[in-house]
Amino acid sequence: MVQWQCMGFLGFGAPAQAVSTDDTRIHELLTRGVTNVIPRDLAQKKLSSGERLRIYFGIDPTGAKLHLGHSVPLRKLRQFADLGHHVIFLVGSFTAMIGDPTGRDAARTSLSEEQVRANFQDYKRQAERVLDFSKAEIRYNNEWLAPLSFSKIVELASSFTVQQMLQRDMFQRRMEEGKPISLHEFLYPLMVGYDSVVLDVDCELGGSDQEFNMLAGRHLQQVSGKREKFVLTTPLIEGTDGRKMSKSYDNCVYLEDDPSDMYGKLMSIKDELIGTYLEVLTDLGSDEIESIGAMHPKEAKMRLAREIVAMYHSKEAATAAEEAFTSTFSEGTIPDDIPSVGRSEVKNMREFIVKVVGISGTAATRYFEQGAIENEAGEKITDPTAPPIVGKYRIGKRQFGKILP
Repeated sequence: MVQWQCMGFLGFGAPAQAVSTDDTRIHELLTRGVTNVIPRDLAQKKLSSGERLRIYFGIDPTGAKLHLGHSVPLRKLRQFADLGHHVIFLVGSFTAMIGDPTGRDAARTSLSEEQVRANFQDYKRQAERVLDFSKAEIRYNNEWLAPLSFSKIVELASSFTVQQMLQRDMFQRRMEEGKPISLHEFLYPLMVGYDSVVLDVDCELGGSDQEFNMLAGRHLQQVSGKREKFVLTTPLIEGTDGRKMSKSYDNCVYLEDDPSDMYGKLMSIKDELIGTYLEVLTDLGSDEIESIGAMHPKEAKMRLAREIVAMYHSKEAATAAEEAFTSTFSEGTIPDDIPSVGRSEVKNMREFIVKVVGISGTAATRYFEQGAIENEAGEKITDPTAPPIVGKYRIGKRQFGKILP
């Protein structure tokens, strides 16, 4: 069995940071970039008490590439740390091997311990762009879940009814559609709920899709005689196409995107998302956000894109990305440093698009049907079977390709 190293909180043995009870900061903590707080009065009471609270956020490292949607709860965890509270970053080293069905029509594929460990190393490297892990206690839940006896699991299960479990919307949907629900999926909320019992926290935060699991932990803490915790959920933001940001939709702005790509993706979001992105993804003050909201949507998006690129790269990188975007898209020029193929390597324009964009022939054909292929002169190329002609081409909104002699 893989042994997981427990990384301790660096604050142990050192003077704890003074806890802030500033009303304005607490209000922002509980309202900005927040979907729900349950129960809100408990949260307000605890945060105003001056006591150092135990706050935890857990992840099952099932994938290695983080996008801006993942940054939302990480930013909220950082806010708690900045107020002087003890934050715990929990790695689901055991629960990732079970699989949470959240938002899915079928059970998630379980992972091996080796996969979980490798994924977390990638996750941590990227998440460090948002959260200072030296200010967090890192724990792995296989420490207490792997040794659980069957009698203890039965005891935990007795705290819930089948009716309670079936309140999860995805379970209801799968039952209505006649799709199977495995018994181990009922165990998942028990396991993550038991995390709360062991850690004995004042608050758990996570995405709004995790509310059921977090409330299961609140319930288990109550029946176990532990401290009463409140639950704080953060929104699931939409991607560049207006759907939930997800790798499967190819609509993500990744934390490790290069500056130009990050800037270009942010410029392609729907106008109605500008306010949400400014609120949950930046540190700009409310007055500045309001002034940006009064701008023309294009100018507002440029300000948003510049701010986010500067956060994850630098101000200089943001300025360069904006200049490149303006030159390429506003002035209609096509850059030189773009994917290219030799004319002899492809027999027609469709094959050219397939090679430089990395898509199927069917997907490439749609570009031609939609009039989304243009040459340097701005002329649309609509025939996918046309012979390749040397030159540079614009492909859709943000992609380019070049045919060499």
